[in-house]
Amino acid sequence: MRKNKEKPELKDSFFFKDKSDSDLILYNDNYNEFDFVIDSLMQVCGHQEEQATQCAYIAHYKGKSRVKKGTYSILKRMKSLLTDKGLTASIE
Repeated sequence: MRKNKEKPELKDSFFFKDKSDSDLILYNDNYNEFDFVIDSLMQVCGHQEEQATQCAYIAHYKGKSRVKKGTYSILKRMKSLLTDKGLTASIE
């Protein structure tokens, strides 16, 4: 007769994690003009001007800003578009 052993929680496994909890992070730099960053966030992330401005200010003063939350596959494309424009971004 076989004893029941505790099985690991599969829902906590990396493979089963919901990928919708990823963040697109914009980092401050000393190269891009403020208006360019705002326009880029509006084009790439679909932000309104006010939201893009707030994200740009946060990145400027805090060093980084979470500009979008979503699935990794969607954020990967947005990150690529931002970096193609010369901005520094990552997905966390």
